[in-house]
Amino acid sequence: MAFEPPRRLVRALGETAPDAEGWLEKLPEAAQQAVAVRELAVERVQVPGGRSSLVVLVRQADGTPAVLKLAPARARPESERAALARWDGLGAVQLQEPFAGEGVLLLERLHPDVSVRSLPEAKALLEAAGTLRRLWVEPPADHVFETVAERTGRQAEAMRAAASADPAVTALVDAALAARTELLAAPPEHRLLHGTFRQSKVLAGERAPWLAVGPDPVVGECAFDLARLVRDRVEDLIASPSGAATTRRRVKRLAESLEVDQERLRGWTLFRAVESGVRALRVGRPQDAELLLEFAAWL
Repeated sequence: MAFEPPRRLVRALGETAPDAEGWLEKLPEAAQQAVAVRELAVERVQVPGGRSSLVVLVRQADGTPAVLKLAPARARPESERAALARWDGLGAVQLQEPFAGEGVLLLERLHPDVSVRSLPEAKALLEAAGTLRRLWVEPPADHVFETVAERTGRQAEAMRAAASADPAVTALVDAALAARTELLAAPPEHRLLHGTFRQSKVLAGERAPWLAVGPDPVVGECAFDLARLVRDRVEDLIASPSGAATTRRRVKRLAESLEVDQERLRGWTLFRAVESGVRALRVGRPQDAELLLEFAAWL
């Protein structure tokens, strides 16, 4: 079978990781090798798939359905493996093999086309939040995960550069960076976080109704993880006449339901929305940037 990377993956890596071109060229051969070594039967490549990895639906030698995932080093697949091993299936997809595979993960098969996002909004937020809560565990003592301070520090540098080049975003960037400084002055928790959690990252399963996939794990406070969920379905929020009020209610409701400080959640939501909006501008997605920055202005 030919393992051609989906166009979505090629486009996304072209925007965010031009240096991944070599990985894409070698991907078909790497996938063939990963399948052969594990004696897997291939069903199909998942399309449109993800923005940072190739996902292949397979069956193991005993007929058990599974997912083979191949990702470039910049997507930190070994960090994902370590987080999934720590969760050991609690709230998240389960590893099917423990050993490192040079950017290759063999995972439990979920229902790839059925995410929490398919539910009505209120129910989707409830189920997603419940899943996220289960992931907030103590990291291993010897962990090598990136911290929230480290990750947002890299992002802050890019945001400052964007603000100097585009005065239109300066006020929001300044507000986001000020919020980050205040939040990092007294971080209240030290938990293993999903890192990129949103409704589309929660898939239906057999072992549990909903399980998280695709973490980019980071260690820090829970409010940072929850902040990305606040802006889910941002296009619907922006289109609604009551979008700003709905957003503020969502911050309050999620903070209360997961016992997170409301102001800390608001601050991280602001930072993450501005960071994503500035990044969208940088890679040539002005419509996405406009939605995210308008959302950020409501906070």
